[in-house]
Amino acid sequence: MTRRGAIRVAAVDCGTNSLRLLIADVDSQAGELTDLDRRMEIVRLGQGVDATGRLAAQALARTLGVLEIYADAIRDASAAVVRMVATSAIRDAANAGEFVRGVRRILGVAPEVLSGDEEAYLSFAGATREFAAARPGNPAPPYLVTDIGGGSTEFVLGADRPRAAEPVAALSVDIGCVRMTERHLHADPPLPGEVAAATADIDTALDAVAAKVPVTSARALIGLAGSVTTVAGIALRLSAYDSARIHRARIPAAQVHDVARDLLSRTHAERAAIGVMHPGRIDVIGAGALVLDRVLARFGFAEVMASEHDILDGIAWSAATSSR
Repeated sequence: MTRRGAIRVAAVDCGTNSLRLLIADVDSQAGELTDLDRRMEIVRLGQGVDATGRLAAQALARTLGVLEIYADAIRDASAAVVRMVATSAIRDAANAGEFVRGVRRILGVAPEVLSGDEEAYLSFAGATREFAAARPGNPAPPYLVTDIGGGSTEFVLGADRPRAAEPVAALSVDIGCVRMTERHLHADPPLPGEVAAATADIDTALDAVAAKVPVTSARALIGLAGSVTTVAGIALRLSAYDSARIHRARIPAAQVHDVARDLLSRTHAERAAIGVMHPGRIDVIGAGALVLDRVLARFGFAEVMASEHDILDGIAWSAATSSR
């Protein structure tokens, strides 16, 4: 039963690497979002897109198969509003129409293919909405929110406002963990030359970020998505993934660097043995950790705060607001 004053929404986020669902009761007036069901499956929709420009048939089948399961959960929860967004892989794919038709058949709504800026702003809203209410341990604004996805990484800066930070500048760049792995990291473990090439690619993209987003004005770096939360779990020496301990954890830059260097020196089998590691991240976590490490180094942050609240929460907030 939906709480009085709240609306039940279903938010679906389809990225290059994962397909995620959030069913929540959202009370926009009270500023409260209550999780009812939060799920994530690694579907790797963007498999090979960087090289071929097309969605692979197997990747489409995997993704739509999981979406069928999500659709059942949405119906069972009697969600009043459903919003699904698709990001980097769909933007880049010549045959995106096949995906759109499949989603419409399963969910009854078409996926919204976001621009990089739209993706960044939703990530920012999802990550920072909780900072509007005074709470011990909140980071000091302005915030730089960094969402490391499979195909791209979003950067959005929010300036200080009386009740919450509002986004003022954003940029999406093509340095996601899947894309960097497929482009550069082929050996097991990656060779030094491969890591150097990936690092150069990432640093070039960060130069573009610095040219558009005034990152030096940020007082806190908020890191989102699976690469960041996995690095945080490793840094915290967790034996298994624990979202409650990872959310809002502050990880020093030196520790991120050590984790990234260690991951890039390990074989696939050695990474698979790490307790917090999701099976779908084993082959791409080295690249994701490298992106986070370079962000900290390039922009001079002393630490990153890991957040479990991200674009999925932003989609839910936007779905509730647009339904009013």
